Amino acid sequence: MRRPRHVPQRSCVACRQVRPKTDLVRIVRTPLGEVKVDVTGKLAGRGAYLCGAAACVEQALKQRKLVRALGVAVGEDVVREIRASASGGARSAEGQTSDRRAMNT
Repeated sequence: MRRPRHVPQRSCVACRQVRPKTDLVRIVRTPLGEVKVDVTGKLAGRGAYLCGAAACVEQALKQRKLVRALGVAVGEDVVREIRASASGGARSAEGQTSDRRAMNT
């Protein structure tokens, strides 16, 4: 009997909802102090996660939750990249589940 595969869980810094790591957008502060959107999820440094909802992105920026989580100010170019990844490139939990089902059949 095979054990179910472990799926890492992370929480969104804005809404605090726990979701699978693959459903969230990772923002990372590199060891050099740069802030980047980490599409691979493997960059070295301090990470913070946001769900793909535009409301969560705006809340994290407006209430400085992302700044608090990373410990450094987030530049305007990174803010634009975060908004773009949340609106167009982010995966929703429902969409990803159906995509995986489609691939498995």
